[in-house]
Amino acid sequence: MIALDAVTLARQIRTKAISPVQLVDAVLRRIEALQPVVNAFITVTADEAREAARRAESALMAGETLGPLHGVPFSVKDLLFTKGVRTTMGSVIFADQVPAEDAVAVRRLRDAGAILIGKTTTPEFGHKPLTDSPLFGVTRNPWNLSRTAGGSSGGAAAAVASGQGPLALGTDGGGSIRIPAACCGIVGLKPTLGRVPNIHAGDLFSTVSYVGPMTRTVADAAACFDAIVGFDPGDPYSRPEPSDDAREADVRGLRLAWMPRVGNRLVDGETLAACEGAVRHLEGRGAHVETIEEDFAIFEPVFLTFLQAGLAARIGAHMKTFGDRVAKSLRESVERGAQWTGADYASALAQRTVVFRRVQALFERFDVLISPTIARPALDADHDAHAPIVIDGQEAGSIRGAWYPYTFPFNLSGHPAISLPCGWSSGGLPIGLQIVGPWYADRRVLALAAHLERERPCARAIPLS
Repeated sequence: MIALDAVTLARQIRTKAISPVQLVDAVLRRIEALQPVVNAFITVTADEAREAARRAESALMAGETLGPLHGVPFSVKDLLFTKGVRTTMGSVIFADQVPAEDAVAVRRLRDAGAILIGKTTTPEFGHKPLTDSPLFGVTRNPWNLSRTAGGSSGGAAAAVASGQGPLALGTDGGGSIRIPAACCGIVGLKPTLGRVPNIHAGDLFSTVSYVGPMTRTVADAAACFDAIVGFDPGDPYSRPEPSDDAREADVRGLRLAWMPRVGNRLVDGETLAACEGAVRHLEGRGAHVETIEEDFAIFEPVFLTFLQAGLAARIGAHMKTFGDRVAKSLRESVERGAQWTGADYASALAQRTVVFRRVQALFERFDVLISPTIARPALDADHDAHAPIVIDGQEAGSIRGAWYPYTFPFNLSGHPAISLPCGWSSGGLPIGLQIVGPWYADRRVLALAAHLERERPCARAIPLS
């Protein structure tokens, strides 16, 4: 059962071919077996999940109306609120925090019948693209335990990839859904700003953080997206659902921008070849492809201003008490954020407008933008965030500037972006492809991803089986 996708599981539960109780038990056994080696969970809600599964089975047998994901297990990144279940933000600062309400996306998945099985690991406050924390240690990539699962939704990606539940909710403040999705060979969607409400963000009017699905298939990502999307008055960017977000991909005549570099100096050769292979496949199906060299890496300081200033505002007051018990990288980010002035922040807001306008200008010429998700496959699990990364034997600069300059521009601009597997390195690590669409074209992005997944399948058996 652990190898089945969420859509199949939901269908088989409805036909009574699979019992919700048996399914939840199978997933919990899988978590118990892999937790010592992968370390994807910080909290496992075993008792609550089993009780919810019993209720789900009773409703099924009684012929009650069922939600679209009835009985399907899901996990939640530990940055998102879960009613009655501790939400630590990956930090000793909030190690005992128990929210009184669910995040909107969590509540909507529960309303769709899905069953919460636990909270997945994240670096403290999601502050970096590797997943480790003084609170729980290191989360490892199930394809190669010496490599990182990525971050900051690393626990969610590792759990989904290794069969510890078919659905996960992640958050993405600079690539935190897409980076670990690429590292772990799964699908991760960062929706349009406001499309999935995120009412608990501390900076609602300047947020760069998004909530989205992480799954093994595009169909599962679409099913999860359908369950969590929609207007909520608590999110100032939320709006009624658009009527023109198509669920089909019309590849013939598609105007496609291929962006191999976005300003970074080096890209791993295998990564580049796998991603360009997907692009040329679409070209062979009738898409019009143009290679462009738009430089978005220059906006890294803008992204860092939002990240670091936000951290300083949220947790600066706690640093005197907890400073020696949080990661050095987090302390440095908070200290740097405290140095940004109001003028610096206002300048970053203005530069965010520049990013938005540059991306919008591209969508006057193109229907989609396609790039690698990250410049090389997963780094070592113990990579020093200050050390330069190595690409094809050459030092390539910082993690932010050289590994994931492809992702954070679209956190600043608000456009929907998905990462899906498009190949494998010679070392057996997944390679991720990013597709970006216009605002509110989330389902069109999902449809194009589904087209590639169907015509260029690259899924492998679940690791650590």
